[in-house]
Amino acid sequence: MKDPRDIIKRPVITEHSADLMADKKYTFEVSKEANKTEIKNAVEVIFGVNVVNVNTLNKKGKFKRMGRYGGYRPNRKKAIVQLSEDSKELDFFETL
Repeated sequence: MKDPRDIIKRPVITEHSADLMADKKYTFEVSKEANKTEIKNAVEVIFGVNVVNVNTLNKKGKFKRMGRYGGYRPNRKKAIVQLSEDSKELDFFETL
């Protein structure tokens, strides 16, 4: 089994993800190889909450230029995790 800290890389803090926190939905950047079951188990182990639903999306890296040179930002995978109604809120997001 993979280590949960290798699956969950970091939280994603944006205006849209802050609005989703009112519905107990939290956004994380996750490993590209992780599936929904692994993400659910990792969040439950790390934060000690019950997960109801996991939605994932792959973000393709944007093309960026520096003068005459160009390249792509890295691809990444995001997961939106919905907690159950009786779960506590994640204090990790409140301190940021």
